[in-house]
Amino acid sequence: MTVPGESFCRTQLPRVSRTFALNIPLLPEPLDLAVTVAYLLCRIADTLEDEAPGALQGELLTALAELVTLRPGWEGRARSFVQRAGPSLRGETPSAEAELVAGTPTVLEALASLPTWVQPHIARCVRTMTDGMVRMQREHGSAGRIRGLPDLEATFTYCYYVAGVVGEMLTELFIDYSPRVAPHASTLIPRAPAFGRALQLTNILKDVREDLDRGYCWLPRDRMAAHGLEPATLAQPGQRARAVAMMEELVAVARRELDAAMEYSLALPVEEPGLRLFCLYPLFFAALTLNALEGNPAVFDPAPVKISRDAVRTVMLLTQERVGSDGALRALYADCSRTPRGEEAVR
Repeated sequence: MTVPGESFCRTQLPRVSRTFALNIPLLPEPLDLAVTVAYLLCRIADTLEDEAPGALQGELLTALAELVTLRPGWEGRARSFVQRAGPSLRGETPSAEAELVAGTPTVLEALASLPTWVQPHIARCVRTMTDGMVRMQREHGSAGRIRGLPDLEATFTYCYYVAGVVGEMLTELFIDYSPRVAPHASTLIPRAPAFGRALQLTNILKDVREDLDRGYCWLPRDRMAAHGLEPATLAQPGQRARAVAMMEELVAVARRELDAAMEYSLALPVEEPGLRLFCLYPLFFAALTLNALEGNPAVFDPAPVKISRDAVRTVMLLTQERVGSDGALRALYADCSRTPRGEEAVR
């Protein structure tokens, strides 16, 4: 039976995320809808962080975190939130993201329809994420705008607030959903933040030029300075060799995080293949992406560096075939992680 708001959420998901539109449907009910709703709420926060002006941004993020608690009267407050948030977005905001912000009351309606054990985990995630975004803006100015972040620790902190906390939320949902997962909690919980951080750090590296063009930089200034770089010079053609060398250092950092994410994924029981596939798809995509970035000066060009659709399809099929074997999955991860430019050794 379709619940209130479900149709909007399922339709909106592929419009704002191609990756999660591939793996969320693999989750069993009601996790598939719960994670869809959670992702959309996090994406609303991300849109506010990127597209709302600094003066209003903190207020809107705090209001969103309050709305997700679903305290009595949330319906009216949600309408008021949209009336303030919608006009505040930049004119260049992608239409799908603007429509998602406008649909916040509908997403909350879907959240309210989910089992009660789901809601506290999502509310905690959104609160931690929005509080972190506000903190990063306060400490570093306009959420990292063009200046970069001071050091790798600050970049990791940012990755925790926007993605590591999502790994924690997913783990909580998985444990509450499946009695098969609960015995593995002691292995999963410590690795949960690394699962989210690895994917976020990969995205930061992949999108470095796009972010610079939009006036943002999430890279650590100390690592840039060690190579004689700063955000303003990072994409200059004459600085390519230095920029590539810096990128190789950060790719190595992301790989270590991805190794921890792999151990997280394999700690999920083989009796829950949907949960495993949900985690493994983006993990393998990230491994291929890091290969495509490493030693590749094109990452600093305007055209984005992407893995091919054929590579995506191939890794999805191979992951499905091997989902029940840790050994086979480790071998696939090794293949994905060692091939120059990321695709040719996937077999």
